[in-house]
Amino acid sequence: MMILHCAQFELTLTRPHVMGIVNVTPDSFSDGGHFVHTSAAVEHAFALVEQGADILDVGGESTRPNATPVALQEELDRVIPVIEVLSRHVKVPISIDTYKPAVMVEAIRAGASIVNDVRALQELGAMQAVASSKVGVCLMHMQGTPQTMQIDPVYTHVVDEVKSFLAERAAACLAAGIAKERIMLDPGFGFGKTRAHNIQLIQELANLQSLGYPLLVGLSRKSVLGQVTGQDVDARLHASVAAAVISAMKGANIVRVHDVKATVEALKVVTAIL
Repeated sequence: MMILHCAQFELTLTRPHVMGIVNVTPDSFSDGGHFVHTSAAVEHAFALVEQGADILDVGGESTRPNATPVALQEELDRVIPVIEVLSRHVKVPISIDTYKPAVMVEAIRAGASIVNDVRALQELGAMQAVASSKVGVCLMHMQGTPQTMQIDPVYTHVVDEVKSFLAERAAACLAAGIAKERIMLDPGFGFGKTRAHNIQLIQELANLQSLGYPLLVGLSRKSVLGQVTGQDVDARLHASVAAAVISAMKGANIVRVHDVKATVEALKVVTAIL
């Protein structure tokens, strides 16, 4: 049985957990601009908790392909007020989706319990920001940067290379004093991967699970689902739920999604069957 420790929360991962996405951004690929104001983001987050979200993931900078980087102060202005309100009113862990150490520090001070980092704590100061706290951390694999990652990504063997990277970053966290029970791993679907790479990673999630850490999978509304179904981003609900179900049955412990209610209901069926 896997347990994830994140500040004052302890998640017992005997069933698939749902991380609800709260994008406080004008340019995210799916819901950019919908919740850019603090009040709208908070209201959306409250709704996700009502729908059954186990974790809320708050982000202030889009990491979609070709996304424009956001200045530090602008990111802080977007996310910190939201986290401050949520930390006082919701009883689920709040995750900060950032790679910037300064945002990590302020978000933790505001009440975040998890750092979700697309760069796996490789930025100068990021490892220390997490190690000096009690928060959980999600280490994600990305080839390149959001500006370059989808320009002809190439691997010799995508699963082996992603696994090796995640193992190395987890080992670095352990060496920095971050307990194993605080660490989860994310293969980084869509972050420097082709359709074939993404599908192979889903097929071989059990291989990544053998590292011994909880796995977080984020496939919700992503382009690989559009490539498979031919549907635009706003019409990928059914594909996203299917991807979440398959991921959970392949070993994912947490799925990061936009459509919380539908995913929660689908995963109740997975849990009952498994």
